[in-house]
Amino acid sequence: MPGVRSASPSPELRRVRTALPAASSRVASARAKLAERAKSPANSKARGPDDHEKRGKSGRGENGRLIPSARRRSSPPPPPQPVSPDGGRMRCSWITANSDPLYAAFHDEEWGVPVHDDRTLFELLTLSQALAELTWPAILSKREEFREMFDGFNFASVSEFTEKKIDLLRSNGSMLLSEQKIRAVVTNAEQMQKVVQEFGSFSNYCWSFVNHKPITNCFRYSRQVPTKTPKAEAVSKDLMRRGFQCVGPTTIYSFMQVAGIVNDHLSCCFRLKACSQHKVSENNVGAEPALPESLSSPSSEDSDTRGV
Repeated sequence: MPGVRSASPSPELRRVRTALPAASSRVASARAKLAERAKSPANSKARGPDDHEKRGKSGRGENGRLIPSARRRSSPPPPPQPVSPDGGRMRCSWITANSDPLYAAFHDEEWGVPVHDDRTLFELLTLSQALAELTWPAILSKREEFREMFDGFNFASVSEFTEKKIDLLRSNGSMLLSEQKIRAVVTNAEQMQKVVQEFGSFSNYCWSFVNHKPITNCFRYSRQVPTKTPKAEAVSKDLMRRGFQCVGPTTIYSFMQVAGIVNDHLSCCFRLKACSQHKVSENNVGAEPALPESLSSPSSEDSDTRGV
């Protein structure tokens, strides 16, 4: 208002006005420092507790990368499952999608099935001896040739093989068995006849070692399946005492597996239970005739194998 003179400001007001510019400069300085820190690359690595907590919950950091957390330990991977060639039933792990169909069928239909027919047992013993020189898939692919070589595995007939016959087999079947193995088959055929006379059948002799009941092991992994056992060693020792040849513990254990005396299908395999419940017809239990006039080829349904 004209003519009115304003009063001079009080000391308190002068202090407030003086303090305002100083406070504003400090705020501006703080903002500048924050801006510089935000631009610094070293500061981009620093993170607050909230950020670490978010990473721990989500398990992911920047750019979607997985970040390990001690609080989120992953469980160990499950053991590999056996492959089913037809994508259906589970089999022993040594049967894979790449296995020979003949080998897979042998596993599904024959290996581990209890066998009591003497002629078939002689065949399986001979094929188990061949494992020292061949694999199961190779043996199965040559199975008919083996049968032709040894007169359908009629042990009474094989026991009569002469030196001339053995020499002929050695020349014609050199790709199948060595001369030592061929002579062993002939010798074993001779000894089988003696066993039949003593026990009534070779089946009675073989199954007496397990009290006429298959041994079922229920192994989970193929690496647990042994190559020989004390029981196989006992059978091997007794056979050698009787004059059998090429019947070491490993060969005999393979024979026991293939003949169903031992059921070594893995616990995951659908054949484990099937072989355990298999019933053998009484008509198939008995000794082989001494010298049958006609030599017929044995059925292919009664043998078994495994190739771990």
